[in-house]
Amino acid sequence: MSELYSQNFPHLSPVWTRIFPIEAERAEGSYIYATDGRKYLDFTCGIGVTNTGHCHPKVVEAIREQAGLFLHAQANIVVHQPMLRMIEELRTIVPPEIDGFFFSNSGAEAVEGALKLARSATGRQSVIVFTGSFHGRTAQTMMLTTSKTGYKGSAQYLPGAVYVAPYPYAYKLGMTEEQAAAYALEALEELLVSQVAPHDVAAILIEPVLGEGGYVPAPISFLKGLRELCNRHGMLLIFDEVQSGFGRTGKWFALEHSGVVPDIMTVAKGIASGLPLSGVFSSLDLMKKWPTGSHGGTYGGNAVAMAAGVATIRAMKEEKMLENATARGIQLQTGLRKLQEEYPQIGDVRGLGLMIGSEFQVDGTYKKAKDLVKKVIHAAEERGLLLLSCGTYDSTIRWIPPLNVTEAQIADALNIFSQSLQQVL
Repeated sequence: MSELYSQNFPHLSPVWTRIFPIEAERAEGSYIYATDGRKYLDFTCGIGVTNTGHCHPKVVEAIREQAGLFLHAQANIVVHQPMLRMIEELRTIVPPEIDGFFFSNSGAEAVEGALKLARSATGRQSVIVFTGSFHGRTAQTMMLTTSKTGYKGSAQYLPGAVYVAPYPYAYKLGMTEEQAAAYALEALEELLVSQVAPHDVAAILIEPVLGEGGYVPAPISFLKGLRELCNRHGMLLIFDEVQSGFGRTGKWFALEHSGVVPDIMTVAKGIASGLPLSGVFSSLDLMKKWPTGSHGGTYGGNAVAMAAGVATIRAMKEEKMLENATARGIQLQTGLRKLQEEYPQIGDVRGLGLMIGSEFQVDGTYKKAKDLVKKVIHAAEERGLLLLSCGTYDSTIRWIPPLNVTEAQIADALNIFSQSLQQVL
């Protein structure tokens, strides 16, 4: 490590976990380059952020150009052109029913904003979330997060009016997807009879692909069931697409796989290739039920981040990254399933596009797989591949390469993963 590292790292708050002993110097495309000269194939993407790869030339150029014009103009005071261009681009990729846009900085902020909008529009207070969810670490979003107790620390006295229903996690339930969907819908109906009345529920909030909870796509029939349930009871349906949005699943948004359009959607992560930007999107009619001045933020819709967002969407379109995500996702899942045949410790392989999870088991249960997963991840890191775990028991390795990853890079990653499994198992 460099002298800069040795003198200053000890002063960095230890609240941040440290997964790899890497001091990064620069990054390009699918690779991170460390100060010690090592090169790493990065299949973490900053937890699903750098969807266009590290330092995409078109995004970098847009940032440089905008930085020379102005860095910040608060949205209450002036409306700047990068924001208008971003809205113009977004209107080409979201469902036509979604035509109202509010911008903030992080995923947690977007989720907070979505709940404020839902409560304001309905006059109701309660919200229903699902087991394994991750929606943030602010006071309100921690109450919505159920993937791990560790995300809350000792902050257990949190805003209430949140109810938790089972997520249709077929592998954990030991069911088919359709059985899991039917079970979860029935449990949700019972919750509305036993715990909270429908007329008190402002919204149902769900990740259409469970993120931190294990990279589990929700069955289409389940999402359609949620839509019908919300319509029947006047509740709003919110999709948290913070991790699954902007091409990650091979579609612009995971909602496209089911055809279900939510009332509100939240986005962040991949929206601007690494710059802090997030959004709350809904119909404009719904947005008009949000009293003027009741929500805002100093940096929301920052001009440089917006310019990066515009360049991100355009680069994805021009370079057909969504199509590549679909093709490379098939390649990756096929390779992982072949390894699953050789190593029964891989209990499940699942995902959409390039949002893929490989869940492990030890002695027939995922609950004992954490140490094994950690060993596999570090064996891969030693060979130059960066991976992350997820799930309540950290039993799943999640695969999040950039959307412009090449066929050769996927093959390289699978080869390293195979060697790592051979070493550990």
